[in-house]
Amino acid sequence: ALLGLALISAVVGMARPVASVVLPADYMTLVLAIDVSRSMLAEDVEPNRIKAAQAAVKDFIRELPPSIRVGVVSFAGAAQLVQGITDQRDELVASIDRFQLQRGTATGSGLLMALSTLLPNAGIDLEAAIYGQGFGGYGNYGSPAPASPPKAKPSFTQVPAGSYSSGAIVLLSDGRRTTGPDPLEAAKQAAQRGVRVYTVAFGTPNGFIPGYEGYSFYAKVDEETLQAIAKATEGEFFRAGNSNDLKQIYEHLSTKFALERRDTEVSALWAALSLVLLLSAGGLSVRWFRRQPWGQA
Repeated sequence: ALLGLALISAVVGMARPVASVVLPADYMTLVLAIDVSRSMLAEDVEPNRIKAAQAAVKDFIRELPPSIRVGVVSFAGAAQLVQGITDQRDELVASIDRFQLQRGTATGSGLLMALSTLLPNAGIDLEAAIYGQGFGGYGNYGSPAPASPPKAKPSFTQVPAGSYSSGAIVLLSDGRRTTGPDPLEAAKQAAQRGVRVYTVAFGTPNGFIPGYEGYSFYAKVDEETLQAIAKATEGEFFRAGNSNDLKQIYEHLSTKFALERRDTEVSALWAALSLVLLLSAGGLSVRWFRRQPWGQA
């Protein structure tokens, strides 16, 4: 019976089976997309949302394994690359301190900028996606320049959602999109390229900014959109109502990104199992079928 199982195991090993296993990440790139709209001044999170987010993000960067490189994108009324992809932790931490709050919330622009930063050669027409195909700038004396002819759409090969294993995007937002492209359309582009987007809704339902520039207003988190982005890209959605929640989320993510799931050939395991079964069968056979009974001269 053991010999038969050994032969079966050997045949399975010869078929070169593949299994999805979790292994340490040899190389990975993360792009952080952080909301820097004025609603981040809300004080429902002490001392306010932006300061708590900056502290948590900096701790997250410091705790990442050296094998993981990071880029930083900020978005408000528009999106901008704050720090290009690097493994220099000091530069990344310094970039978080350079955040400048602005009006508006262009969540879709931030996601597209992060996607273009992660995959610069993946056929993402960033200018057309954010500004539209007719964007042509301005000519002399401030007059509109003639719109440039439409560009051919960059080509790319669509892959299954969540299949890209060399990088991911972490998007933190505390508000609802007020301008820019639809974030769900941006999520669709990420999903078509296999990139997972992990979203974090930061703040409480009653976030309130008292007396800013003569006005007071509520800053409610758009959890529904962030959940939809994570679902479409096979990522995960997290909710953080205070600085401790946010810190725990980033600690969880830092552990998650230290490992990655890969399809790995496991022929060696089947071969080892076959060898163990063969040795067991041989040992038991020698013991069972001795030429002379025990104690016989």
